[in-house]
Order: sequence, then C-alpha cells, then structure tokens
Amino acid sequence: MGRKNRRKKSAGIDKRTAAPQTEAMLQLSGNCNSILPLATLVDLRRGEAGIVDRLDLPPDDARRLMELGFLPGTRVTAGQSAPGGDPRVFQVDGSEIALRRETARLLKIRRDRDN
Repeated sequence: MGRKNRRKKSAGIDKRTAAPQTEAMLQLSGNCNSILPLATLVDLRRGEAGIVDRLDLPPDDARRLMELGFLPGTRVTAGQSAPGGDPRVFQVDGSEIALRRETARLLKIRRDRDN
C-alpha cells in the first residue's frame, strides 16, 4: 500500500502564537553625540516626553498597550501621578492613560530632543 502525502496544517492568521512586532530598527549615524541611551517610561519626569522604542511585555499585554496607542515611534509625555507615585498618567495619541510603575518600566523609550 502506498503512503498518502499529508500536508501539515498551518495556523490561521488569528491563531499565530508568535509575539507581535514591537521592535524598531535604529539607523546609526556618524555623529555619536546624537545617539541617546534607551530609558523607560518611569524615567520621565512630569512634562518630559519620549519616543516609544519597544515594549518588553508578554504578547497579550503588548497588544493591549499598542491598541491604546503605545506604538513604536509614538511620542509619549509623562503627566501626573498618584500621591505614592503609582500609577502614573501618560499622554499618548491625544489620550491620557494611567499605567502602573511595573508596566511602565517595561516600555523602552528614546528621549525626545524637543524637550
């Protein structure tokens, strides 16, 4: 008896388990002074801004924050915080969103030079 060729079923679009793309490629220039080290959202003081570089979160959490506007390349401004410092409010894409310190620590940013 002959063997049947069976194809492996590929996962559908909605069934993929890989992490969503959250990293951005940086272009290095010859001017070393223009390259700023990455920081996190908790490093921003009130009124300071940064550009989201990547989200170091589990895929479901990263997807939810990206739905709220925390996309790589998006400008985020630090706002007020609760009396104990947690949670903090961040302005992104015209909205104000409160994040816990432990979550904000996992969002890597580049300091915005326009501050």
